[in-house]
Amino acid sequence: MAPLVVIDVVGLTPRLLTHMPNVAKAGNAAALRPVLPAVTCSVQATFLTGAPPREHGVVGNGWYFRDLGEVLLWRQHNALIQGEQLWGALPGLRTANVCWWYAMGAASDIVVTPRPIYHADGRKSPDCYTRPPSLHDDLVAALGDFPLFSYWGPGAGIASSEWIVAAARRILTRERPDLLMVYVPHLDYDLQRHGPDGPEAIAAARAVDAALAPLLAEDATFVVLSEYGITRAARPVDVNRALRRAGLLEVHTQAGMEYLDAMASRAFAVADHQIAHVYVRDPADVPRVRGLIAELPGVDEVLDGEGKARYGLDHERAGELVAVAEPDAWFTYYYWLSDDRAPDFARLVEIHRKPGYDPAELFMDPADPFVKLRAARALVRKKLGFRYTMPVVPLDPSPVRGSHGRLPDSAADGPVLLGPFDRDSYAATEVKGLLTRLVKGESRE
Repeated sequence: MAPLVVIDVVGLTPRLLTHMPNVAKAGNAAALRPVLPAVTCSVQATFLTGAPPREHGVVGNGWYFRDLGEVLLWRQHNALIQGEQLWGALPGLRTANVCWWYAMGAASDIVVTPRPIYHADGRKSPDCYTRPPSLHDDLVAALGDFPLFSYWGPGAGIASSEWIVAAARRILTRERPDLLMVYVPHLDYDLQRHGPDGPEAIAAARAVDAALAPLLAEDATFVVLSEYGITRAARPVDVNRALRRAGLLEVHTQAGMEYLDAMASRAFAVADHQIAHVYVRDPADVPRVRGLIAELPGVDEVLDGEGKARYGLDHERAGELVAVAEPDAWFTYYYWLSDDRAPDFARLVEIHRKPGYDPAELFMDPADPFVKLRAARALVRKKLGFRYTMPVVPLDPSPVRGSHGRLPDSAADGPVLLGPFDRDSYAATEVKGLLTRLVKGESRE
């Protein structure tokens, strides 16, 4: 039986599919109904478990770890997903995971995932984690180092997706796993930078289609899906600044810089695209916090316990409240009231230190006439082996033109599922069952 290759093309929608003839050949196209929040980690966890966030616990790309007193995004340990996953539902079959999230520690036979080298002197170098370990040197020898700086940041582009596709194709042809899962991120970049309806989006779709063509030509059964669709959004909502002005969010100061004091705050938000988990320490403050956030321009609704339950988001990791942005709005993580008090990491590509998602990391600061010179100088220091920082990220979020996270208002702007399927629409919770039956050679439905 031919292997099953499942390709997650992030941001793929019916509108973009019309510009992707190679991808369109993967099979019948159906609408895919995501979970709330429609963000990478939550939707992928649903694909893998067949469950909503209330059961698998992945309530966003990160959340407030109450036992640690810290906001942590983009963790990689597979144990953060609760419940049985697709890997465990396929005993005796060989599986491979190329860059799907929560790969480290997963019960998959083959794993490839981005993992920088964090040097003792503070430098960061591109690299990846693999299992078996020998696969690392094989991929690097054949394809070069994993192109981390084209995977995220101002330089994010097609090179990282091309490397991922080439790695997947090498694994497919040499190892022939029964199931190969591949994550292709490129559409995420220019659709957030420029929006989903301009020439940049079409160019990105064509670039992904060309990159995937060699893999799609291999002897395998293919399923292509996406986690969400990116829609035009250009209104940033500073939810944490509103909480701070109301005396609910606290900071502490070091070296003239302000840092979120989550443990001391009565309320703060973990911003995640168009969703914000609002953590409220004292239940008595919940009505006040809810009223304050509901009045902010750009907020569509604020979910309490009943609202979270309605969307399957009532898990202990979720905030006491969950704010959902209006279609053309998104939430910033910013909590400082003056840019000269911002922490130094705010101007860096620093996904693990920021207490929320920052799409401004896709840009070099347009207000800094020397930004490219600063970046070049930092690269020279890096190549010479010196410690360096690259403070190029703007503190003005206005360049962002696309976002996601709320449930789609139109199927044309939502995710899709392509493969040997018969229906016009599927829920994200059905994907695990569909893939399990396909890889086992059972009936479609």
